[in-house]
Amino acid sequence: MREMEERGQRSNRRLVLVACPYQGHITPMLNLASLLHSKGFSIVIAHTQFNHPHPSGFPNFTFAPIPNCLPKDFLSSGDAAAIFASLNTNCEGPLRQLLSDMMAQDEATESKISCVIYDTLMYCADAAAHYMKLPSMALRTSSIGTQLIFSELPWLRREGYFPPKDHSSKDPVPGAYPLRCKDLPLFNGDPEPMMRVIAMMLDIKTSSAILWNTVDCLEKQLSDQVQKKCHVPFFSLGPLHKVAPASPTSILEEETDCLLWLDKQANNSVIYVSLGSLASMDEREFAETAWGLANSGQPFLWAVRPGSVRGSEWIELLPEGFKEAIGDTGRVVRWAPQKDVLAHRAVGGFWTHCGWNSTLESISEGVPMICRPCFMDQNVNARYLCHVWRVGLEFDVDLDQKEIEQAVRRLMAGEEGKEMRLRAAAFKDQIELSIKKSGSSHTAIEELVNLIISL
Repeated sequence: MREMEERGQRSNRRLVLVACPYQGHITPMLNLASLLHSKGFSIVIAHTQFNHPHPSGFPNFTFAPIPNCLPKDFLSSGDAAAIFASLNTNCEGPLRQLLSDMMAQDEATESKISCVIYDTLMYCADAAAHYMKLPSMALRTSSIGTQLIFSELPWLRREGYFPPKDHSSKDPVPGAYPLRCKDLPLFNGDPEPMMRVIAMMLDIKTSSAILWNTVDCLEKQLSDQVQKKCHVPFFSLGPLHKVAPASPTSILEEETDCLLWLDKQANNSVIYVSLGSLASMDEREFAETAWGLANSGQPFLWAVRPGSVRGSEWIELLPEGFKEAIGDTGRVVRWAPQKDVLAHRAVGGFWTHCGWNSTLESISEGVPMICRPCFMDQNVNARYLCHVWRVGLEFDVDLDQKEIEQAVRRLMAGEEGKEMRLRAAAFKDQIELSIKKSGSSHTAIEELVNLIISL
C-alpha cells in the first residue's frame, strides 16, 4: 500500500531527459527513461528533429522536439566536433524555452519538473536547467575507463603522447594501464576542437549527480578512482538494457526474421557481425569481409547497415559468387534486433566495433567478441575486453579474408574461444546478480530514486 502511495506521488514528478541524437546515446537514455518510468515518474523526452526516437514505442512518454538546431551542411560534413559544438550552442535557448513553457503549465497543476537528466554530450542542458533553477543530473553513456583517459588527454598531449605519432605503437601510456598508444581515442584531423567538446562534456558544472551505464563487476576499481575526484553522488546503474523494461530503442528498422533463421542453427555456432550505427568500409574491405566469413565455414549473421559500404546503397557490391558460396550458412540483413540476437542460444560470438552499448550487451549474454574498433572510445573498450576482462580477441590488422577466416575460427571453434566463452559466462552470472535485489546496480537504482525524490 505504501509503495503504491509513493508511486502515485512520483507520477506528479516529471523528469525531462535530453537525448544526444545518435543511436549509441539514444539507446541508454531511452532505457534510463523506461527504468525511471517503471519507478513511477512521468517522463518527457527532449530530442532534436533529426535522428529522433520513435514515440510510438513509448506511449506513456511525452516527446518534446527541439526546433531544428543544425544547418544541413553540418549534418553531412561528418565533422563530429563541429556538430556537437553547434548542437550545444543552438539548443540551449530552445531548451530554456521548453522548460519555461512546462513550468508555466505546472503552475495550474500539482505536477513539477523534479530534474533534468542530460547526456553529457548535450551539456547545454545543464546550463538551461541551471538558468531555470532546476536540478540536473549527467548521464555518461561511455565506460568509466573511457572517461579516465579522456580526462588525461590534455596532459598526454603536452607530453607528446597524444595524438599518437605512430598509430600502431604498442608502447604503454604512462599512468593509464592497460592502454597503449595505439589504444588512445581516434579523432579525424586536428584534435583540438574535439578536445574542447570533451572538456565541456567532462565538466558537470552544477549537476547533482553522475549516472553511468556500467556495472561494478566490470569497472568497480575504476569507479572508485573517479568517485574520489567527484563532489557529487555517483551511480553505476547498468547495464541499463538489462535493468529497464524492454523497449524499442533502435532508430533503424530491425529485421526480426533473422531470429527465425537463428532458431534453425546449433547452439553457440553462429557468429554475429555488426560494426554499429556509424562505421563504414570501402568496397575492398567489404569483399574481404564477405569471403573471410564465407571461407570460415562458420554460420554467420551479418548486419550491413544501408549506406555503410562507401559507394553503395546496401549490398550491391557483394562479390560475385558469394551468395552461391554461402547458401543458407550465412544471413545478411540491413539491421538486426541486436539484444535479441546476442541473447539467442545459437549465437556464440560477436564481431563488433566495441561501442559501449554493444560491449555491455554482449558481456551480459556471455558472448565473447572479435574486437575491431573504429574510432573514439572504441579502442579503449577493445583493450579492456581483450586484456583486462579477457573476453575479446584483438583484430588489429587490415581486413584480409585470410585473417578474418582465422579469427572467426579461433573464436568459434578454437580452444582460445572456448576459454573466453567460459569467462564471458562468468561475467553474465555476475551481472545477473548485480541487478537482483541487494546487487550493486539494484542498490544504486534505489538510491537514485530516493535522491530524485529529495530534490
